[in-house]
Amino acid sequence: MSNNKAGIFFGFFLALVHAVWSLMVWMGQAQRFMDWIFGLHFIYPFYQIGDFNWATASMLIIVTFIFGYVFGWVFSALHKAFCRN
Repeated sequence: MSNNKAGIFFGFFLALVHAVWSLMVWMGQAQRFMDWIFGLHFIYPFYQIGDFNWATASMLIIVTFIFGYVFGWVFSALHKAFCRN
């Protein structure tokens, strides 16, 4: 797999996860989910989910794609450099 393909794959994966998160915020279900997740970790929920905003959701998805792409590209390059057959 090329570094570019690995970057695109991981970028899309992170963007999809954060698109689902944005959808949960839009639907008003994010607070319930976070309270449940924190409870599973024995943490008293102290975060409060803010109001949905299209611009913020778009930026979240774009930024996570970029970070995911960079991470996937670097991971692939390191894997090729250190795991040769």
